[in-house]
Amino acid sequence: MLSYSATGLSVRGCRIVAGGLILGAALVRLLYLAAECPLDLSPDEAHYWDWSRHLDWSYYSKGPLIAWLIRVSCDLLGPWSLALTGSLMPAVRLPAVLCGSLLLTALYVLTARIFRKESLALAVVAAALTLPMLSAGSSLMTIDAPYTCLWAWALVVGYQAVTANRLTAWATLGLLIGLGMLAKYTMVLWVPSLVLFLFFTPGLRGLFRQRGFWLMLVVAALGAVPILLWNAHHGWVTLQHARGHAGLESGVSLFHWLGPVRFVATQFLLLLGYWFVAWVRALWRHRPWREPRTEIVYLWWMSVPVFVFFGGFSLKNGGGEPNWPVTAYLAGAVLVAGWLAEHMRTGGMWYRRLTVAGILATSGVGLMLTVLIHDTRRAAPLLARLSGTPTAQRPLPMRRFDPTCRLKGWQTLAAAVDDLRDRLRREGAEPILACSTWNIPGELGFYCRQQPIVYSLGLALGDRHSQYDLWRPNPVMDPDAFAGKTFILVGISEDAARAAFDQVEQAQAVTHFENGQPIACWSILVARGFRGFHEPAASGGY
Repeated sequence: MLSYSATGLSVRGCRIVAGGLILGAALVRLLYLAAECPLDLSPDEAHYWDWSRHLDWSYYSKGPLIAWLIRVSCDLLGPWSLALTGSLMPAVRLPAVLCGSLLLTALYVLTARIFRKESLALAVVAAALTLPMLSAGSSLMTIDAPYTCLWAWALVVGYQAVTANRLTAWATLGLLIGLGMLAKYTMVLWVPSLVLFLFFTPGLRGLFRQRGFWLMLVVAALGAVPILLWNAHHGWVTLQHARGHAGLESGVSLFHWLGPVRFVATQFLLLLGYWFVAWVRALWRHRPWREPRTEIVYLWWMSVPVFVFFGGFSLKNGGGEPNWPVTAYLAGAVLVAGWLAEHMRTGGMWYRRLTVAGILATSGVGLMLTVLIHDTRRAAPLLARLSGTPTAQRPLPMRRFDPTCRLKGWQTLAAAVDDLRDRLRREGAEPILACSTWNIPGELGFYCRQQPIVYSLGLALGDRHSQYDLWRPNPVMDPDAFAGKTFILVGISEDAARAAFDQVEQAQAVTHFENGQPIACWSILVARGFRGFHEPAASGGY
């Protein structure tokens, strides 16, 4: 006998609709990537793609999973991607589409298991599809794509492990956590969040003495082995990078007292205001010391510690990156759904109407922003009016209002570099490509013809360390291997180039325009007779 929800759909109907939404969203994203996608690879995506050309057990700033996924996708689907679009870009981003679909599926399963309401699970999926944050993570192949996917499924399996206490569930949970650490080190926060939940839930403290819990820890720890072994052979550079990224450099005691304010304000905007307020209210309503339902307490503890952890670090790093606490909102989304459903049942008519209006309005704004960030050309006139005309002080005003500018113009730059390469080859020189910072070589390596190896000179120019410093030989650490060579340099001043080359041509500027507005600009110069840098260790830190 079929059971029907408040939506009028049966359990099977809810699952079919949810599956249709998830598959439909994936299809739309695939069509977007296969069509004339206006967004080039982001610097992070191109950087990780460059990693995939040098497979290893770990990398300077992240674990190896992102590189492995991109490599598998490009090897399997690269020919199709090239035949369809002339670019590997769709193949690079396809794992993000898959991870995004699996993330939505996990949210559905978790909501259905916690509240035993398939209609509520369907509502969570529908609302999640309107969040720009989750949509971007399902289209761009950054570490957050596999990281959030694995975190969400760990929530599903973790709940099963706690309630059923089966060894297979605990082992699977450990596997998910271990894989998550290979994507992003902060996956390790899943474990203390679970420990806090078990410790502060008296009826579950006995699980600390069970084999399953310790099996989970052992299996999860295996995920750290490749990273630890790699770092042991590379001077623990990842640890030094993480300390610098978190604002914990040795000898630095500066505190950013407004950091927590910036952190909370950023998260408020990221969740479109309404969802952040709803999340805070749901946390307060279901605080563990007053909430009798274990499953609700589970969601609370799997959300709050992550947010508090990054909020605390904002005192040192000034606020951190907007995406850092994103996994706090996965369990939080399910908690909010349950809280809203409860208040819709118990609240008065006007309260229900206001709640529905708030949800619909926020979802509408989120959907509009989601469409906009995938193609901001439709809003170009408005953005141009807001940003104003270019000036000497602000030559690229659009970048203040359009965050997607970071993903535009790279093909223009690569085309200009290719023209210079052709000219130098006609002159009898095979130029070396090098850039001023770590975030440009991957873009040139991806978009230039024949996808050449591109080097970073950042370590010699005051930029921080990067993976490029570890790949040998490179011009900074091994100048003799490049002595006398001709270079095409991107983003490097003429004065800095003259310190390392015998002859430097006048720099030329490459500017990318969109709808008549300058979006990005780089300087390119040709330098001949490489001598090497005198102080390669003079860097800006890790």
